[in-house]
Amino acid sequence: MIIKSSEFITSAVKPSQYPQTGLPEIAFAGRSNVGKSSLINRVINRKRLVKTSSTPGRTQLVNFFMVNSAFLFVDLPGYGYAKVPASVKKTWGPMIETYLSTRETLLGVVLLMDLRRIPGLEELNFINWLNHYDIPAILVLTKADKLSKTKQIKQILAISKTLSMDKGDLVLFSAKTNLGNERLRNEIENLLSPQLAIYSIDTS
Repeated sequence: MIIKSSEFITSAVKPSQYPQTGLPEIAFAGRSNVGKSSLINRVINRKRLVKTSSTPGRTQLVNFFMVNSAFLFVDLPGYGYAKVPASVKKTWGPMIETYLSTRETLLGVVLLMDLRRIPGLEELNFINWLNHYDIPAILVLTKADKLSKTKQIKQILAISKTLSMDKGDLVLFSAKTNLGNERLRNEIENLLSPQLAIYSIDTS
């Protein structure tokens, strides 16, 4: 997938505020401070379209971005900053759950997890929740540049074991070095391709 244009559309807290474009959407979710904004900026070739912050929990709205005038990226609020109740519904909050469970144009979710940390109950519940609603997920391990290659391999093995999945299904990513960006774009394009034409766009 090649990106030629991107722009912020709107923020929302409830369905009546969602943009009614009818275009397919890919949502991005993850624990607070996992590097979601940096990842989206890297994927769309923009340095500061999505505002980044070192303060966890900064994103508190559902933010919509138009990409290539053909589909939307949706930045969801980070979870896990405050003490989280056991209930999955309360964990993600009504705002996130409402979007994910009711948005008909949603084609998939990119779930970000910090490579340096073993996934916790929040991540496991979130993956199970997506499976329950038959929402395709792309699992991305961020901040790979923070670890040596040896430690990267060790963490990937540990995380894949925790998630009971093949290590090859996890996308290793670094917004700083661009590691994994091309693969992630391809994974997103695979989700979008049934509804979109083939791209012929210059990324330079």
